[in-house]
Amino acid sequence: MNGRAGRGLSGAIGVVALIVLWWLLAELKVAGGTIPGPWTVLHTMYTDGWGLYGPNFRITALGALKGFVWGNVLAIGLAVLVLLVPPIESLATQLAILSYCTPLLALGPIILVVFGGRTPTVFLAGMYCFFTTMVGTVAGLRSADRTSLDLVRAYGGGRWQRLWRVQLIAALPNTLAALKIAAPSAVLGAILGEYLGGVDTGIGVALTAAQNSYNVPRTWGMALAAAALAGVGYLLVSLLARALRPWTGAEARA
Repeated sequence: MNGRAGRGLSGAIGVVALIVLWWLLAELKVAGGTIPGPWTVLHTMYTDGWGLYGPNFRITALGALKGFVWGNVLAIGLAVLVLLVPPIESLATQLAILSYCTPLLALGPIILVVFGGRTPTVFLAGMYCFFTTMVGTVAGLRSADRTSLDLVRAYGGGRWQRLWRVQLIAALPNTLAALKIAAPSAVLGAILGEYLGGVDTGIGVALTAAQNSYNVPRTWGMALAAAALAGVGYLLVSLLARALRPWTGAEARA
């Protein structure tokens, strides 16, 4: 059994084990019987149908995608700038750490008051991506082979030639690995942004409504939809990493 098949089998076993554990917790009425069984949740999702899940899934996915694009473009751009202008590294690192450590739910209401609408959703999705992608990209850019850099320099290539021909390619595995982590993080940020209010659709809004109406199976169903959306994001970036494998020389793993 090769490594990929082994990982697939391990993942399938893990999923089955989680479902069995979930079923046992429901049957044993742990937490006062507030945990619905898997089949109850699936039946509720089927009953609610695409009419409920479709619009909410789509609007959250769009907000997460916008935040993912903005957050990662800024992160990669700043990482490249750090490489080209080393004196700003300290400031850039402090900004990245600040974005990671700042309680984003404290910033969200400010963004909501100032900009309104779905801006907090996109903002939080982007902020949840920023730190991981910037750190991964900087590490990847610095992992470029010294011999290749010296060769480009020997043929008269300047800083931009070294960046384009060697360092960006060397950074791809680390950057793609960071993007795999950033994709589910963007979904989390988008859902938290929807929790702040100011919008009337989205998985976060539907979760809040289900909680307020004490519809436990629907709450769990929305949570599963959120997990599925995060998984789709991870899968899409993984497929991109696999497609770019000939240019990276190795598959980005995360």
